[in-house]
Amino acid sequence: MHGRARRTVGLTLIETTLVVATIALMVGLALPAVKALVDSFQSEGGTKSIIQAALNSARTMAATHQRYVGVRFQKACTSNDPLDPLKGLLDAPQYMVFIVHEEPKTLNLASGFRALEGHEPIKLPDTIGVMDLTRVKSDADLDEPAELSGATTFSIVFSPAGKLVIQNVQVRNRNGHVDSAANTSVSLDDVFNKKVQVNAGVGMFYQDDYFGAAWSAYPNLGLGLEASCTSFVLYERQTFRRAYEKKRAWTEYLRGLSAGTVYVSPYTGDLISPQ
Repeated sequence: MHGRARRTVGLTLIETTLVVATIALMVGLALPAVKALVDSFQSEGGTKSIIQAALNSARTMAATHQRYVGVRFQKACTSNDPLDPLKGLLDAPQYMVFIVHEEPKTLNLASGFRALEGHEPIKLPDTIGVMDLTRVKSDADLDEPAELSGATTFSIVFSPAGKLVIQNVQVRNRNGHVDSAANTSVSLDDVFNKKVQVNAGVGMFYQDDYFGAAWSAYPNLGLGLEASCTSFVLYERQTFRRAYEKKRAWTEYLRGLSAGTVYVSPYTGDLISPQ
């Protein structure tokens, strides 16, 4: 009995080869399905699904917290040049940010919103952009990066009753510090922040400009107090880029998108596409 040979535990070379071959075959069969799934999120239909999910969440949070809650669309700051804060805006990623109405009494601004804590910004697909066409009237409106910044920055807001509303929106950092040439207060808000803070790497997005005529020399970021919207269009970013670089973004591309405007139902928050 003690002299009996013991069987080695493990796989033989042939068994190992068969296992590896089987795994490779399964991966090969799964890759097309995975690619199709990824591509679906890069399409207009996939982008609409992401937006719809965000709007549903905002509407639910508005009713739950009894506050005005919305979804802010905005391009992230990618410039590290303080003299050209909108550098790289054309190719900058666009995000959806959950915002909530809460303005400190000391600022006396009834339109103040901030990023909703505990909810990270949601990055939109790299191939599809979202724009409020009502902020674009002609090619001349898109000649400057600040105009493009304004067109791709807008909000959709729901009331505490869960109804879509037209509400004045002006986003800021969570500390309520106003952005002005004379204001040296510092906020560590990692979502919306003052220009100087974002340029220093604190925050992803410029907050709306709070300065007035007295700060006319301050760089215009194309951001400011504006009413929330009830519709938007989806655009193909590469096609837009080509038209934009030729300064024919409106006449050559955007004007044709107006027929495909996507509306938000005022009562359910559902996206309503043209027939």
